[in-house]
Amino acid sequence: MGEFELIHNYFAAAPCAQGGEGIALGIGDDCALLALPAGEQLAISTDTLVAGVHFADPCDPFLLGQRSLAVAVSDLAAMGAHPLAFTLALTTPTVDADWLQRYAQGLNAMAQNCGVGLVGGDTTRGPLSLTLTVFGRVPTGQALKRSGAQPGDLLCVGGELGNAAGALPLVLGQRNADAAIAGPLLAHYWSPQPQLALGLALRGKATSAMDISDGLLADCGHIAKASAVSLLIERQALPLSQALLAFVGDDAARVAALSGGDDYVLAFTLPPLELAPLLAGGWPIHVIGRVEAGQGVTLLDASGQDITPTVRGYQHFRETP
Repeated sequence: MGEFELIHNYFAAAPCAQGGEGIALGIGDDCALLALPAGEQLAISTDTLVAGVHFADPCDPFLLGQRSLAVAVSDLAAMGAHPLAFTLALTTPTVDADWLQRYAQGLNAMAQNCGVGLVGGDTTRGPLSLTLTVFGRVPTGQALKRSGAQPGDLLCVGGELGNAAGALPLVLGQRNADAAIAGPLLAHYWSPQPQLALGLALRGKATSAMDISDGLLADCGHIAKASAVSLLIERQALPLSQALLAFVGDDAARVAALSGGDDYVLAFTLPPLELAPLLAGGWPIHVIGRVEAGQGVTLLDASGQDITPTVRGYQHFRETP
């Protein structure tokens, strides 16, 4: 099977590749064409997932299809962008019809869940890797950025933390657990739900935002640096699921929440006056700390003492002694 047959058979015919809002031209030409309303900007982000680094190999291709798109779309949520389209660059060592069919099905399921259309990409032979570029739109000047946090703001997250990191022993087959515990953890790892609606709700309210991919401490460090402020995180305020606590215990659950990564929930700073209306609207917001003058990220225990760990999250090119 050639490259173009592969694209046609498994991707171009998928429901998510049939066009939609904002897509003037999809798969089939040298470029896709996206249509933006007047007064809006295009938000673009690219993620690469490599076998053995970002996901176990082998793994269920349907679940991988869901996960690979979800982690990319999460970046649009972090910017408060409305999703439009995505491209897929697939590198695979072989043409495995069953694997491709299952992967395309998972990809399509997540695409339809997020309201985003497949408009192009590329395929090539090589070690398994997936590169997805997502496109969204946001009114000019309303994109959520990392650089606006102000002293006096609240530091918040949009959901429970640590579930994906807690699921890793299950994903790797190192441990087993009852379905009531394993199910929620594995669902969060394989099918994270980009917080697109929350991102839209935070427009004009949050002073900064990003999605948590490399760990809460590490990613909050990006906000602190971009905003030139200090972020204080209260260890006891971390929102943890009952499944995670039952699986790994309190201490390990808090480590997973702080530095485990792969949560794909939003971390954001919010003026105190904005909190009550958002909570009244039913948004899953948890206050985990505050913004002060200064720099960096500090973890506080229940008595207010600095207990910031040395390792704060995942880094691809961490230097070793």
